[in-house]
Amino acid sequence: MVNSTDGVTHLSPGGLRHRLRDEIGRMRDEATRQRKLAHRRAEFWAKADIALGFPAALLAGTAGAAGLASADVRVPAALAALASAGFAAGAGFLHCDTRRRANKRARHAWASVEARAMLALAQEHVPYENLDDLLERRQAALASYDGEDPQPGSS
Repeated sequence: MVNSTDGVTHLSPGGLRHRLRDEIGRMRDEATRQRKLAHRRAEFWAKADIALGFPAALLAGTAGAAGLASADVRVPAALAALASAGFAAGAGFLHCDTRRRANKRARHAWASVEARAMLALAQEHVPYENLDDLLERRQAALASYDGEDPQPGSS
């Protein structure tokens, strides 16, 4: 650090490089944490989708078969149909599959940030452009939770 006569503190080139490497290291650590979190969330939403969708399908089939089998089992068939509708409504309300896809997109985006940061830190001299690139990728990773699935043919 160098203090000038006007009271403004200026960093030496070595100090700037050190702070740049520190910031890239912090971004790498954040990306690692966020990638792992997005992976766990994607797994959770996949399991929630199965936990709600499978019983809904099973109960719907059972209710249909029971309702057609005999007049005596109409009430149990109606209860099974109501339970099936409840599971299906829960799955629709939670949008488990959409959330799973969003977290998978986020996982890939955070992995990209993590990989770029690791590449930048592996270099002896880190250009300042690397930080700009990492910040853009970080913003893209944050936006990937809300983004739509990429359309075929788009990058």
